[in-house]
Amino acid sequence: MKNSYFLRLCALSMFCLGAFTLTVQSCNKKEAADTEEVAEEQNEAKFDNDSTGVENEAKENDSDFLMKVAEVDMKEIELGKLAQKSANADVKALGTMMVDAHTKSSAEMKALAAAKNISLPAGPTEDVTETVQDFNKKKADEFNKDYADKMVKGHEETIEKFEKYIADGTDAEIKAWAEKTLTGLRTHLQHSKDVQSKLK
Repeated sequence: MKNSYFLRLCALSMFCLGAFTLTVQSCNKKEAADTEEVAEEQNEAKFDNDSTGVENEAKENDSDFLMKVAEVDMKEIELGKLAQKSANADVKALGTMMVDAHTKSSAEMKALAAAKNISLPAGPTEDVTETVQDFNKKKADEFNKDYADKMVKGHEETIEKFEKYIADGTDAEIKAWAEKTLTGLRTHLQHSKDVQSKLK
């Protein structure tokens, strides 16, 4: 009888330990994947007035824009690093240009966000991680073509975001930075199109 009770107690202990381990692992995975959500919550806490229920829409628009830019920079840098390993000289050069340019713009944007008290994702967002993992699995020829296509589409979308903020945004310093950065983005788009045309 004592042995039966002891065995049940051991089994229950193992079950609880296993459940605890799974909970800890799932929490760790969630924390790693939710850098964007964490930053959004931090910005909402800063720019929503809980006492009056009034939202600071201008500051929320600023934070939304800079968070999107931060994600773009992370994606361009990480994909650029993969492209630097390509045997295709044009793809490799495009990757190097993206890493250099987006590392520089990322540093400028982080300083601007800090000055504006805007939180940014502390690490790669879920979308960045998934995109990099997807490209990391591609074979050489497929990677080269898909990378060029991604750079064209991505820069077209990013340019639209910048143009929209320049037209609708209210923060003069962020708008000035966006206008300066937009010139480089248009150059990136043209380079991407040039590489894309060679891979068709």
